[in-house]
Amino acid sequence: MNTYLFYDVETTGLNRAFDQILQFASIRTDLELNELERHHIQVRLRDDVAPSPQSLLTHGISIAEMRDGVSEYEAMRQIHRMLNRPGTISLGYNSLGFDDEVLRFGFYRNLLPPYTHQYANGCGRMDLFPMTILYWLYKPEVVEWPDIDGTPSLKLEMINDLNQLAPGKAHDAMVDVSASLALARRLRAETQMWDYVCGFFDKQTDTERAQQLPVSMQSADGPHQMALLVASEFGTENQFHAPALHIGGSTPYKNQNLWLRLDLPELVQTASDTIDATTWVVRKRFGDVGILLPPLERFWQRLAPERRQLAEENQRWIAAQPDLLAEIIHYHREFRYPDVPDLDADAALYELGFPSNRDAGLCRKFHTTNLDEQVEILDLFENKSYRQLATRLLARNHTDKLPRRIKAEFDRYLERVNPPTQDLAPLDYRNQPRQTPKAALLEIDEIRACNELGADQGRLLTDLEDYLRQTFKL
Repeated sequence: MNTYLFYDVETTGLNRAFDQILQFASIRTDLELNELERHHIQVRLRDDVAPSPQSLLTHGISIAEMRDGVSEYEAMRQIHRMLNRPGTISLGYNSLGFDDEVLRFGFYRNLLPPYTHQYANGCGRMDLFPMTILYWLYKPEVVEWPDIDGTPSLKLEMINDLNQLAPGKAHDAMVDVSASLALARRLRAETQMWDYVCGFFDKQTDTERAQQLPVSMQSADGPHQMALLVASEFGTENQFHAPALHIGGSTPYKNQNLWLRLDLPELVQTASDTIDATTWVVRKRFGDVGILLPPLERFWQRLAPERRQLAEENQRWIAAQPDLLAEIIHYHREFRYPDVPDLDADAALYELGFPSNRDAGLCRKFHTTNLDEQVEILDLFENKSYRQLATRLLARNHTDKLPRRIKAEFDRYLERVNPPTQDLAPLDYRNQPRQTPKAALLEIDEIRACNELGADQGRLLTDLEDYLRQTFKL
């Protein structure tokens, strides 16, 4: 039986690779959105994580609360089972923009298959945020929409407050899940629209719809289709959508299709040496975020006339520059993300790819055996990153029961995540530094200097400061 699993997470920060989940909440429903079960998991803060002060102020989870709950390892195992129950379609509000990737790294860090919930056993994913964008654009009567000084807002907490979808404080995982489900019920009331929008998160349906898009122009690289691309990255100022031209698929990343945005004035300033600066390409994976609508009048009419005119002019200009178009296509098709030197094992998910059969088997065995056998497994991994992950996993959960060599290796890791300066912090796959304890303390000082804090906010920061100094010996 297919079911929806609405979920939300609250985290120590916004770094998908290094931060951890503090709260996970979910509500499982049938396809008619009738509730079947709900779960709330409080996750204990790991001793090697320095929480972000700004995130702390956002969700309001105190240090005392963070130090309660189940271990990250146990939480990830529970969550993995939920998302991988056969027939589960997991979704949240901006879940594919944030939550799903945080979970993916959490699974990987705890030696669990990070991708199976996307495709195995009839499972799949959706995201309520881009779905909501489509309703806001083309079916606005379903809910009242927040407006801040003339600027629309599609933040879940504001939609919830205005429409009274779910009681409680925003950025509590269960409150946000309840609000997401209530919003989904409003959207699903427009049954035909709901079924159409859901189709964009089915890989086969999304692929077929893309193949049916009209060809807008021809070049030496073949036919180029036109679409209205709906994506959160375009922002409210562009009503979250933009006209785009298909320029082929990525060579190194086979699942990425490339769409060149046509409504930017700087496009006509493109030269061979400015392609990176003057062109904007969206990398779309079928069945994922980035919704492709056909350029029909009922969709075009939401596009401002000046943007529509600019897109038409830009397309004519680029069609008249076949050599430059070929250079643009080649640049984006061959583009590779820059390598991050000395990438930490916790952040190496995408660099590693899928594990070998041997390492995958050892990961499975790790979860079903005792501590002594888990220690023996460490030296059997073919890839050193999996060995490092397993070592850290054991050290986080069995510190007093491990051989001295494993403790020593973990101590070296703890020194690395608590460096004397931020520029020595480990980097993630996007070349972003891990939050260090010292950086967190500096951020606390900056927040205090620049903001008038309430009593509760002040206590949260003071408790965090005390925790950081005590835990990391600062």
